[in-house]
Amino acid sequence: MRLSERIEKQINDLSEFTSTPGEGTTRLTYSKEDLLTRNYIKNKMLEYGLTVKEDGFGNIFGKLEGTLKDAPSVLLGSHFDSVPNGGAYDGPAGVIVALEVAALFAENQLTPKYPLEIVALIEEEGARFGGGLMGSRGIVGTLSEESFKNLKDKDGITTIKAMSKIGLDFSLPKRRNPNSIKAFLELHIEQGPILEEKNISIGVVEAIVGLTQFEVTIEGKAGHAGTTPMDRRTDALVAAAQIISQIPNFAIEEGEGTVITTGRLDVLPNGANVIPNKVVFSVDIRSSKEEHINNVIKRMKELIESYHEQGIHTTAEQLLYMPPKVLSNEIKALLKDKSSDLEIPYCSIDSGAGHDAMVFSDVTDVGMLFVPSKAGLSHCPEEWSDARHLANGVQIFYEAAKCLTEVEKND
Repeated sequence: MRLSERIEKQINDLSEFTSTPGEGTTRLTYSKEDLLTRNYIKNKMLEYGLTVKEDGFGNIFGKLEGTLKDAPSVLLGSHFDSVPNGGAYDGPAGVIVALEVAALFAENQLTPKYPLEIVALIEEEGARFGGGLMGSRGIVGTLSEESFKNLKDKDGITTIKAMSKIGLDFSLPKRRNPNSIKAFLELHIEQGPILEEKNISIGVVEAIVGLTQFEVTIEGKAGHAGTTPMDRRTDALVAAAQIISQIPNFAIEEGEGTVITTGRLDVLPNGANVIPNKVVFSVDIRSSKEEHINNVIKRMKELIESYHEQGIHTTAEQLLYMPPKVLSNEIKALLKDKSSDLEIPYCSIDSGAGHDAMVFSDVTDVGMLFVPSKAGLSHCPEEWSDARHLANGVQIFYEAAKCLTEVEKND
């Protein structure tokens, strides 16, 4: 089977592990679908001659040992969770590409000096426990064990309880010594239209946008929809709607690609004939410049606090903050050189989405590749990328990994 066919088969295999068949990929962290996916990934790791282990967050590692004792690993991988009703490529494509690099090491009987390690990361999307980038943040230590234990999903289920339900061991080691990581490489679908419009199959990522996520709570007072006069109401939803309608202007006025999104809204008690007494909504702010993010945060907080004086109680909790990240110049140059050597056209590109790569960039050298997304679509069932482009990514990462691990060919 050709490399592109093998990749496409694995994408299709993993797409079966969804709680919404026929309506996209829904694979929440520590769910039944998570367990099926992790078993598939672990079996592939074993098939490709890797030593498999998991950590206390449920991140999966497959390691090809090197000849240097206690040497740091070159990590390749991505995440395997999804947003609700998402696509089959966001995350898993990067895991499969990394696995196929390991397969090429095995097929060509390569022994590295520095270990090659494939990683499949949990909860990058934050769809179940909020915040996002949980697996990578746990590995580098920016998510503490205590904070992790206190996380709950919308049904009040803790991370620990959810892990136990699918047989994962919370007591395993969690934080990893940064000195054990020599470099991190991640391939991802672009999730935008640039590469497709340029008809270029590979994007070498220069920098990753900064992002922050807030959970805003607006509390008012419940009342009967028919018997409470309009001038006697403290309607949490009306206040929330007014706030949400104003905050996009903050991003527009900052400009330079600054964006702000409210994507989740929970209304309580959510009855057709009851005045809402509580609304919880998300705010996602992104920009390539940290000053723009901070300016929007300041203005948003001022707006939210202004409603606190109108009989409404408001809070804005910051769940995640990641500053913009410029990736390793050395690894960017290596990826460009290998693309040229393989005669694979590429261009430089910035990432408008957050990725695990930005977390690892705080502790090690990081490189990232994008492949085109059909019509620029992502986080939806229509998400699609050409397996031939993913195969190009495998070849580039294979050549780069050989350099970074300083391989020795077996006789």
